[in-house]
Amino acid sequence: MKKHLTLLTAFLASGLLSAPAFAATHYISALGGISWMNNIDRAYGPKMTTDSGGTVVGAVGCDYGSYRFEAEAGYQTNNVDSSVSILSLMANGYYDMKVDGVTPYLMAGVGVAQAHFDNVYSYYDASRISDNETALAFQAGAGVAIPIAKQVMLDARYRYFSTSDFSSYLTGNTHISSNSALLGLRVNF
Repeated sequence: MKKHLTLLTAFLASGLLSAPAFAATHYISALGGISWMNNIDRAYGPKMTTDSGGTVVGAVGCDYGSYRFEAEAGYQTNNVDSSVSILSLMANGYYDMKVDGVTPYLMAGVGVAQAHFDNVYSYYDASRISDNETALAFQAGAGVAIPIAKQVMLDARYRYFSTSDFSSYLTGNTHISSNSALLGLRVNF
């Protein structure tokens, strides 16, 4: 895991430091919205089905015109017969396209995620289990940013998020993925 974190740190640093500092505009952003996790395999018994849940993300980044790079922290939670939540740290890249005052964009990111299962029913021994697992993660999405004030953008985004496969007593070998609709603000400084 240390090797993966080192690679992620190097990737983020290269993106944030790849262009001269005077050419970049810095920003912070915060988004929130609704997410739908896909069904999650169990080691024994039927898949875990989830209800819709919430997602929040916050980021700090550099804007180089058509390209942006950022570091993002995110949290999402969904209910099954108990609770599944994901805490993530991601390095994201964006491609912005300016069109008549609005900015549609494409985004992709890589990072790490910790999945937390709280009080989930185990069909193996009829107990309730809590477990944490850490895995690599990736995300991709598209959105549109609309200026609402000087240096402030309204940001609407669709995001697909997934972890790599991990293995635990509760889930066996599986991954977690979700779809999210997010709305928030980006402030340049």
